[in-house]
Amino acid sequence: MKRRHLLTCGAAATLALSSTLALAQPKVTRIIVPYAPGGPIDVTARLLAERVKDTLGTVIIENRPGGGGNIGADLVAKAPPDGLTIGISAVATHAINPWLYSKMPYNAATDFAPITQMVRVPNVLVMNADTAKRLNINSLADLIKYAKANPAKLNYASGGNGSAGHLAGEMFKKEAGIFALHIPYSGGSPAQLALLSGLVDFNFDNLATASSNIKSGKLKALAVTTAKRSAILPDVPAVAETLKGFEIDTWWGLVAPAATPKDVVAKLNQAFVAALHSPEAKTRFATLMAEPVASTPEQFGAFMKSELGKYEKVVKASGARVD
Repeated sequence: MKRRHLLTCGAAATLALSSTLALAQPKVTRIIVPYAPGGPIDVTARLLAERVKDTLGTVIIENRPGGGGNIGADLVAKAPPDGLTIGISAVATHAINPWLYSKMPYNAATDFAPITQMVRVPNVLVMNADTAKRLNINSLADLIKYAKANPAKLNYASGGNGSAGHLAGEMFKKEAGIFALHIPYSGGSPAQLALLSGLVDFNFDNLATASSNIKSGKLKALAVTTAKRSAILPDVPAVAETLKGFEIDTWWGLVAPAATPKDVVAKLNQAFVAALHSPEAKTRFATLMAEPVASTPEQFGAFMKSELGKYEKVVKASGARVD
């Protein structure tokens, strides 16, 4: 009996120690990035993860690419709402894909708690520089004038049907009252290569990708697609200066599962907004041609709602679908 009692006490002590150790284990926050490592979204997520560790403790990045971003976004939607699993929401996952895919694993409007917007990357309408010179196109007005005088002679590339570049092109055609043939490629890099090779006439690319070729003179930047001119390219006009109200850009931010308590969301917002305002983040984002955008959860939620509504019209008008 005495030996059994000692064993029982020993087991209880071991269990108590295990429980104490479990409670003492530092909590790890996980940011799910629904895209492959190395891209601008992944780079900015890793930068912010490093900046918030003093406030939130260990923060790790988990890349879950696939399904146009839907796989990773769905993992966030279905994660425990404890603030330890958050993820990236982007223009594709939360504004375009809900209208592009016939079946979605999550509801972009109701399955997430917004934390803050992180970044906005201006898109830019670029032409092959040699093509622009040959056709005597020096401005957006020149491009529209040429397209109207030469119907069906222009074409543009994108990274695929339903991509941001495709939808920007369709929105531009509609607002300008012109026609240009859309040529989809399997990704942004092949589309850019086609433009540089002169196989296509123009495209809408994000500034982070296009900037080096603009600086080298291989591409001619005609307009940025933000509502106002970008501080990164101050001499390049906004499309809205010619086509009033035109605005379309690339953005991403942070979201948690929908049932995450408000105080937890507020703590996450405070940490990441401080990181976005840090000099280190601003300097690094500038090299990526990205503009940090810190917002309240309410502001980011309202923004995502408006983007979802805007892209419903754009995607449906384009006819693009992924089944």
